[in-house]
Formats: sequence, structure tokens, C-alpha cells
Amino acid sequence: IAIKFNEHYGQTFVIPEQQIRDEVAVVPGTDGQKMSKSYGNAIDIFGDEKVIRKKIMGITMDSRPPAEPKPDAEKNLAVQLLKLVAPAEVGNDFEGRLRAGGLGYGDLKKALFENYWNYFAAARKKRAELAANLDYVNGVLADGATKARTLAQTVLKRARKASGLE
Repeated sequence: IAIKFNEHYGQTFVIPEQQIRDEVAVVPGTDGQKMSKSYGNAIDIFGDEKVIRKKIMGITMDSRPPAEPKPDAEKNLAVQLLKLVAPAEVGNDFEGRLRAGGLGYGDLKKALFENYWNYFAAARKKRAELAANLDYVNGVLADGATKARTLAQTVLKRARKASGLE
């Protein structure tokens, strides 16, 4: 809408530029498709520990035995997810161990769960603190609404002027 408005009435709205890192452009879900709640393949960030563990441990893997080398280790779903939540050296280590053979999928999924759980620990803690202090949350929301309303009025005035409605 902003692009079309700008084309018709002149440069009025600032068009945002996307800032998506290539390595997280598409996060795979537990079934290998794009992660989405609507696909039922998402792993909750704020969910119950047992439920998250079960979801991660339920990721389907191929039927190759642990001792067999996996030359396509970088395509392994658990490795892809691990690289998103673990330090680079940890993700690369597990990928190398999987590629060489001798790493069981159960061990890989356990490492994925531990890194996933630790990666979002601070966010879960902050969420719990906010949930316990709803007065603070409502105050922040009200302050934000006031600031947004002030900014929106300025932008709307500029749009009305550009379109000849003011």
C-alpha cells in the first residue's frame, strides 16, 4: 500500500528494507518443511520443557545405523536446527561427527534439546517476570501507544496533505 501510495502521490511513506540473514531466512520445522504453527511442525520457545523435549526427540531421522558415515550431514534436520541455537563450533562439531559416523541420532537430538533450551532460557525468564507483573506490562503498552499515536498523527497529516485531503 505504501509503495502504491508513493507512486501515486509522491514520496510520503518510508518503505522498510528487509533485514533477514540468509542462514535464518527459512527455519526448518520438525518435519523438514518451513517451520510454522499452522503446519504443526513448530517447536515452542515458551512451552513446557517435557513437551519441547518430546517434540525434538520425535524429529524423524533416516534409518542408517549410528556407525555409518553420513556424507550429507549438513542436510540433517537436527544439525540444521542445532546450528541455529548452538555456538558455531558446537554445530560444526556435531555435523563433523555425524559425517564421520559413530554419532547416534538420539545423542544429536539430546544435544539439540539442551542447546535449544539454553538458547531461549533468558527469554523464558523475562517472559515469566513480565507475566508476574501485568501492571508494568500494561503501563509499557500504554506508553508505547501514546508514542505511536503521536508519530502516526504526523505521518497521517503528511499523507493527507500529499493526497489533497488536507
